Amino acid sequence: TGETGAGKSILLDALSLALGARGDASLVRAGADDGQVTAMFDLPKGHAINDLLAQEAFEADEGPLVLKRVQTADGRTRVFINDQPASVSLMRQIGRMLVEIHGQHDERALVEPESHRDLLDSWAGHAALARDVRTAWQAWRDAVTAFSRHEAKVEAAVREADFLRASLKELAELEPEPGEETALADERAMMMKAEKIAAEIHDAEQLLSGDASPVAGLSALYRRLSRKAADAPEFIDPIIAPLDSALLSLDTVQNEINAAIRVMDFDPKRLEETETRLFALRAAGRKHNVAVDDLAELRDRFAADLAEIDAGEEKLAMLKAQANQARAGYDRLAADLSAKRLAAAAPLAEAVMAELPALKLEQAVFFVEVASDESEAGPNGIDHVEFTVRTNPGSRPGPLMKVASGGELSRFLLALKVVLAERGSAPTLVFDEIDTGVGGAVADAIGERLSRLAGRVQVLSVTHAPQVAAKADAHFLISKASEDENSTVTGVEEIVELRRQEEIARMLAGATITDEARAAARRLLTETLSKAS
Repeated sequence: TGETGAGKSILLDALSLALGARGDASLVRAGADDGQVTAMFDLPKGHAINDLLAQEAFEADEGPLVLKRVQTADGRTRVFINDQPASVSLMRQIGRMLVEIHGQHDERALVEPESHRDLLDSWAGHAALARDVRTAWQAWRDAVTAFSRHEAKVEAAVREADFLRASLKELAELEPEPGEETALADERAMMMKAEKIAAEIHDAEQLLSGDASPVAGLSALYRRLSRKAADAPEFIDPIIAPLDSALLSLDTVQNEINAAIRVMDFDPKRLEETETRLFALRAAGRKHNVAVDDLAELRDRFAADLAEIDAGEEKLAMLKAQANQARAGYDRLAADLSAKRLAAAAPLAEAVMAELPALKLEQAVFFVEVASDESEAGPNGIDHVEFTVRTNPGSRPGPLMKVASGGELSRFLLALKVVLAERGSAPTLVFDEIDTGVGGAVADAIGERLSRLAGRVQVLSVTHAPQVAAKADAHFLISKASEDENSTVTGVEEIVELRRQEEIARMLAGATITDEARAAARRLLTETLSKAS
């Protein structure tokens, strides 16, 4: 509690900033470079936030969870979780798991039908089934995607089937082999060279081996001289030695000529066949726009594609059966969830209705409308859930935001939060002046319900209603003071006993606190203590 302008909104802005709300340079004190806010939370062991932090690779910290936000005057912002740098989005995700802030102008959970479905599921204990529905939906969509992709692939392949079959037949008849082009080209080049020099080689063979060959005469000369060598060795030996060497060289030449002739002795038809084969391979490579050495791989790929086309219909039927099976599984779970939602709608409405009379909404009727449409199937099932109200007899029910006034909206919110506290609430609820515009019995009823909520979750309430403040377990006074002419400070102080009684008397009486106000404050506190005992 505190005077208007004491700084209660500043505290809520700070808390919101620590929970991931949008930063704003205007929050920084004039003349300062930056401002900081730190929020510390004691979490029970095994809290889901610990798992989330582990997934985000944050080092384990056994102490409290500390969220720190630094907002600079130039609009930049920095985030720290347990003194480790983090993103605003992660801070916001953690903040939603820790705290809900509700005020007269912040009833998003009541305005958005998407959240109504989640609230109904949480209250009725359908959260696990809702998760199963989402999983089944994803499995169905994945199966449909797999079927569609394969169907498109098969259809495209079927359109190319004639081309594939003709090409495969051509390549199968050609029987290309890797490296064949190089071997054929080398063989063709050798035969063409041999063809060009064949005449010269044959002339050489005729000269050395034909009728005019000098070899026979030289051999006869060598034999005659050899027989006379003993008579005049000093004359004959210098002659027969080089003659013998020459005969040996001529014999070597003759052997090489014969070998060359044997190599060149090819069938011209073989050259023709080689060229025909080589040209056919290269023509196929050009046709299919691949290297000749890749023709064999292309042939095998065409064969595989045709085999897949042949097997595609069978696989397509299997994928279709899987998609149908996944759809049936989703339909079964979605129908089960829908039936449970329909069954839970009336009890939730009745539970909220039970809270309305004490909040001076006894003429109002709260509805939980569940509309099912299988054609609108989605990850959250087949239902559209919306909370609507009728505030006056004879009027038509409508969305809360359109039908309820500001004060009524806050009281509807409180009634709903009381009912949902155990299953559909964050562990900390902050109510910002939801009692504005009410007094007396209504304010007392609001305080009573906030007190009931506090038995299940942590509740912080900014209030101007003494009936609400008197029912709190702890009372904090917000006050503003000036340190100097250029600096103002907001202070937060827990007050007890007489100081608390004096503050509640101020809330009752206003600027001038009377003895009657003090007596009324004492009575409010006494009643609260007696009920608590």
